[in-house]
Amino acid sequence: MTLSEYQAQVKRLSDQLIELQKPIRILDAIKWSSSLEKTFLAANGTEMPRLDPDHYQRIDLGFSPELLRDRFLELRREVRRKLGRRDGLGSILCDTVDQYLLVIELLRHRGTVDFGRYSRELYGSARDHLRGDRKSLRQLGEKLCDIFSLPAAEHLTRPYDKDIGAPEAVEILQQRLGSYFQPGDIRVILSDGIVSDAAAGGDYIKVNQDASFTDIDLQVLEVHEGWVHVGTTLNGRRQPWASWLSVGSPRVTACQEGLAVLMETLTFSSYPRRALKVSDRVVAVDMAEQGADFIEVYRYFCERGLKPADSYKITQRVFRGGTLRGGSVFTKDLSYLKGFVENVNFIRSSIHSGVPEILPMLFVGKVTLDDIPILYQHYLEGTIAGPHYIPEMFRDLNGLYVWFGFASGISVINMARVQKHFHNLFSGMPKVAPLYDKVIDSAVD
Repeated sequence: MTLSEYQAQVKRLSDQLIELQKPIRILDAIKWSSSLEKTFLAANGTEMPRLDPDHYQRIDLGFSPELLRDRFLELRREVRRKLGRRDGLGSILCDTVDQYLLVIELLRHRGTVDFGRYSRELYGSARDHLRGDRKSLRQLGEKLCDIFSLPAAEHLTRPYDKDIGAPEAVEILQQRLGSYFQPGDIRVILSDGIVSDAAAGGDYIKVNQDASFTDIDLQVLEVHEGWVHVGTTLNGRRQPWASWLSVGSPRVTACQEGLAVLMETLTFSSYPRRALKVSDRVVAVDMAEQGADFIEVYRYFCERGLKPADSYKITQRVFRGGTLRGGSVFTKDLSYLKGFVENVNFIRSSIHSGVPEILPMLFVGKVTLDDIPILYQHYLEGTIAGPHYIPEMFRDLNGLYVWFGFASGISVINMARVQKHFHNLFSGMPKVAPLYDKVIDSAVD
């Protein structure tokens, strides 16, 4: 097969995958109504959410699971026939198909004990070990919870008022993103149909018309939703042949969400209370996986000092789709922490291995970290187009190289001894007073 024939096959198969996955909407299929929250909080969290036993069955999937499964299986056979079992891009396509087959089973088993099993196959478990380490996600989550719950974390919180209404937020975000994207490539729109304060689509960001924001909320939305989620979608759409890079199955969730959190960090847009949400979600998933019910998880976070509404949101995210009694839960929220750690280690390892030039490929589309070497090889051969929208620190890698080079180098230092030394130094200091009178109370997810 010539290169042009190969590229044509990749394009045809990619387009088929895009068409097949269109009706699949995981979050829409397991969503809860806002009335459940109002009723639960009105009862002071003493009663289980009044989720009708037939709740999920009444949500139309928009497709026939059996028919769609058969079409995906046929596509997988077609990929192997046309591209071969050892082709790199073909393997990624097949892995993506396999993910969608699991998604179909996940949605078929909404509200049952099997839902959690499929969720763990797709997103992992809180007891999974971090790649290359003995620590579990739960252990890391607990450590970060401790760090981001220290009194100093609140002292450092900047004084932003939640005084930006949704219409103004739309204007501000559109202006800021207009300097990153080309004219017409991204829209920021008001919406009354989303539960969260904001959500990214293919080429747009929806802003909840009833929400209000702080300036730092908008900074987070700019880099998290705009630069990463929308940016990688648009880069995928620019692919001449590998068009499937514009859509994401659960296999890319950790890389996507971890990269988004990393970008918040690299641009200094995040803050301790927001970072705490990432680690809190890991703890919530683990508690629910181990059998804690909805009320037990909710009360745990209330006792940690979270507001009832915030405790409900964390808990609801984990229990949607599964069972309120625990054990069978939605584990997607592990992706933020897992993906952050894996992205950081990927960057550090690429620098240590002398191949930092592959790092812009993080933005080439919806990918996993394991995909990137394969995609880079096909980029060199001309089948994969390089990313168009890239954050500046990934376009000019000098600063990133130095930052992560130092981080990789000092990782050999025994931090326990270093901390002991400075702890002794700090022990004689007076109690630290808050730097500001006001703190953020951000609602951005």
